Amino acid sequence: MSTHRIATVLALVTSFGVATACSKNEQPPPPVDDTTRTTSGQLDPVTTTTAPLAPAPEARTGITTGQKVVILAGAAAAYYMYKHHKATRADGPDGQYYLSKNGRVYYRDAQHRAHWVTPPPEGVRVPENEAREYRDFRGYDNRNTGRDLAGLGND
Repeated sequence: MSTHRIATVLALVTSFGVATACSKNEQPPPPVDDTTRTTSGQLDPVTTTTAPLAPAPEARTGITTGQKVVILAGAAAAYYMYKHHKATRADGPDGQYYLSKNGRVYYRDAQHRAHWVTPPPEGVRVPENEAREYRDFRGYDNRNTGRDLAGLGND
């Protein structure tokens, strides 16, 4: 067989393989763990779950001075974010959130890839009356004690 004929056969076989792979109804790609990336996009060797919670800086937006607030971090913040996004019906970080069986919160993007949700390091400022239901979770008012989300996603 000539070199030209072999190249033509290889091109046909390769294009057929790509076409059949694209036409199959495949599963969504594996989850994306955004928690291991730094702001520059590089992998971060330290996970956020092993570091102690840092005190939250005082922010002055969104809540009046007369309103008592609680800082939710860690599991408490993740559960708060999940409960506020679980009924939303859109893809992406502002869409519907899910609670996994392993106790983590995630959302799906337009390609149906799961993205793990990490609460902001400074925590989430929540009015005291809304925060009460999260008081048993780790991270409530920046505490390092309390329960995590494991087992909540089994229902």
